[in-house]
Amino acid sequence: MAAAALGTTVALAAPAGFAQAAPTDTEPVAARSAGATRSATTTTPAAAPAAWAAGTRAYLVITAPGGTSAVGGAVTSNGGSVFATYDAIGVIVAHSTSASFASAMRSVGGVQQVGATRTSDVPADAYNPALPANPSQSTTTLTESNRWDMTQIKAEQAWAVTTGSATVKVGVLDTGVDDQHQDIAPNFNAADSASCAYGKADTRAGAWRDVGTHGTHVAGTIAAAKNGKGVIGVAPGVKISAVRIAEPTSSLFFAENTICGFMWAGDHGFKVTNNSYYTDPWQFNCPDNLDQAAIIEGVRRAQVYAEGKGSLQVAAAGNSNYDLANKTTDSESPNDSTPVTRTITNACIDIPTELPGVVTVASQASGGAKASYSNFGNGVIDIAAPGGDGSTQVYSTLPGGKYGNMSGTSMASPHVAGVAALIASTNPTFTPAQIRDQLGVQATDRACPSDTRCKGTTTKNGFFGEGAVDALKAVGGSTPPPGAYFENLTDVTIADNATVESPITVSGVTGNAPATLKVGVDIKHTYIGDLKVDLVAPDGTVYTVHNRTGSGTDNIVQTFTVNASAEVANGVWKLRVNDNASQDTGKIDAWNLTF
Repeated sequence: MAAAALGTTVALAAPAGFAQAAPTDTEPVAARSAGATRSATTTTPAAAPAAWAAGTRAYLVITAPGGTSAVGGAVTSNGGSVFATYDAIGVIVAHSTSASFASAMRSVGGVQQVGATRTSDVPADAYNPALPANPSQSTTTLTESNRWDMTQIKAEQAWAVTTGSATVKVGVLDTGVDDQHQDIAPNFNAADSASCAYGKADTRAGAWRDVGTHGTHVAGTIAAAKNGKGVIGVAPGVKISAVRIAEPTSSLFFAENTICGFMWAGDHGFKVTNNSYYTDPWQFNCPDNLDQAAIIEGVRRAQVYAEGKGSLQVAAAGNSNYDLANKTTDSESPNDSTPVTRTITNACIDIPTELPGVVTVASQASGGAKASYSNFGNGVIDIAAPGGDGSTQVYSTLPGGKYGNMSGTSMASPHVAGVAALIASTNPTFTPAQIRDQLGVQATDRACPSDTRCKGTTTKNGFFGEGAVDALKAVGGSTPPPGAYFENLTDVTIADNATVESPITVSGVTGNAPATLKVGVDIKHTYIGDLKVDLVAPDGTVYTVHNRTGSGTDNIVQTFTVNASAEVANGVWKLRVNDNASQDTGKIDAWNLTF
């Protein structure tokens, strides 16, 4: 196999913004948000604020990477101010009180996209952020004991092999982390911790601290110390870094905050990040909305940057019991003003959960069944892990030296992040793609129950992805690591009666391809009986892996084995997809080669 939420101490982790609609028009949200007092017909931009002013909104201004300086002046001249810049990915976080800012900037040369990131004003705190409280600490008499979630993933057995390496840094992108907690302090890495609330890194000591309880709970699941106190994390030997991306008071996670978090992760050597949230205010971001399209692109670029620097992102699937492979409506967005119900399609995505390269985690109850609240979706869910359900919840750390229970996909995701950290510890040269692949390899297959919503096979389906995470298999060394791995995560649209190709350039592999070349294919298409799928070798030889079978089945998410031993490995390989009928279309979502 290959791999592909928040709450209280007593209830499902599901407040707004954790681990998850809006009008169907594409008017910039800044011009149509509830309570807006600015005129949408304003043509003369207001002067850029020197400090916070009522009506300040945040925008992503997107240019080519390295092109932000060329448009900075236009931000100012069109009534905005530059709040933060990420030139490596071509993203400016701009603020403006002008309702015409976005439309004006879209006509500026060198600007590719512009989008409002919220339907509410930027808080005044953005200009002079208050440090979170440093809670007084309670000591505990609790001693470490077996917990159902750790037993379910065989963590205790894995610790006999390794507890993880102190050279592996795991980033908790969340509400913050209580670094003084007795079970977190031994593994906390303050040097690489910060706040990214509002979209700009704040490196003051303590800026990373928890503005709620969620992030501290997540951190404990990943790496609470094996010190005889309280609880033990999945990987108690690794280091935890906190990147607070939730804003105080609202506890919302806006796009600029997520971008800042991913950029920080890439630049500070995080091997894994945990992301138990969705990017507010939209449960799903739709590419036909100008604002949301910019959010998709900005966060996507930041995730690609982080992965390129060696960081794997693990994310919660969400707590709405929603089929992410068959989206129809969204009634929870925008959650920073007044939610409305809108019709959506699968083109609309949960961010960062559904971004290419991100490991999407569903939640299991005690015993392994799908948690009642967990989102699902064939071809979307990569792996499953304990998140709790009903009275059986996940027990972990809380601020102030305390402990408590929570349930949610937010609690499932850090189990997978912890196992990914163990994989990175035992395989220090692994790339994010290889860790992602190994998560699937070590997972224990779980077949669909007698539930018609669960689509797929025993080895990969919509409830459990490639199976239940297994910490022991991850560190046991019984499964050989994958060979050289190459992938293309760029979407390619498959139109009716058309042929499209997606390339992968292979280099650094000696000799010929193997007789067991693995071709991982992720094609989203509503009628795969229309499709012929070929692997094209560098010399033009064609290997057919799918030829108009499956009739009306949706999507090809499968790994094929091809005898390519006659082919030189290095060169440009292509996945060629031919659509042979009308009415049904789709896309190549991603594909990969393992030699």
